[in-house]
Amino acid sequence: MTIRVPWRAVFSTSIAVTTTVYGVVMALAPVLQIRTILQKRSSAGVSLGYFRVLAIGFVLWLIYGLDRRDPVLIIANTTALAATIAAIAVAMRFRPRD
Repeated sequence: MTIRVPWRAVFSTSIAVTTTVYGVVMALAPVLQIRTILQKRSSAGVSLGYFRVLAIGFVLWLIYGLDRRDPVLIIANTTALAATIAAIAVAMRFRPRD
């Protein structure tokens, strides 16, 4: 007995897994900035405004994902929001004093 799996179902599942994994990798990108700040012990070259704009976007996408019950959007944007909040906190901690 052969079980036939429609190619669209395989493709859909594959792209969902790939998108989720890469979304989490992208979401962790702010960790690279955190590492640089910690190495230099300064966040002088970091735009807090940039991270704030990202955080707002991640919150909006997370709300949308929750509304749609879409695990791809929920997982990636929860991770991104957490990493961005951490980057903001580290950047503020190592902000040069004027």
